[in-house]
Amino acid sequence: MGFEQLAGLRDRLRAEKEQAKAESAPQRKRKPAAQAKPREQDPAVAAIWPLQKHFPQAFPVNPAPKVPLKEGIFKDAEQHLELLGLTREQLKLGISTWCKGNRYWASMVEDAPRLDLNGQPAGTVTAAQALHAKQQASRQRSQDRRNRAKAKAKPAEAAVEAVVEKVEG
Repeated sequence: MGFEQLAGLRDRLRAEKEQAKAESAPQRKRKPAAQAKPREQDPAVAAIWPLQKHFPQAFPVNPAPKVPLKEGIFKDAEQHLELLGLTREQLKLGISTWCKGNRYWASMVEDAPRLDLNGQPAGTVTAAQALHAKQQASRQRSQDRRNRAKAKAKPAEAAVEAVVEKVEG
């Protein structure tokens, strides 16, 4: 058998394989897609979404910068529990979570206007409040660094323990 005959045989076999594949494809039954499991939703996030929907000036969506909120904003928002579809505890969790973190603390600069639910100025950030926010941000950064260092150290510790077990065992 020459090279030309082998090449012809190869081409014929490929064509037969493609034809068989095409014929069997419609007969295959696809498995139904697995039902997507509802994601576990963070309760704080679930409480923040209605605040962002109903009060977008006070609770802007990322990447818009957060704004300092009026002192006592919880009492104002509490009057809208039914509109928000939240319980008092959910509202408290949502607002306390909103007011933590670097994005919020970065907005807390001296003399920055504090906004009410409608986005209207209702006071200003004092020097003491700005300093407190700066300290909180610094504290959070240090904690994040410590957590990252611990996370990097854990695999190394596990490797050392595995070697010790092999040596002792």
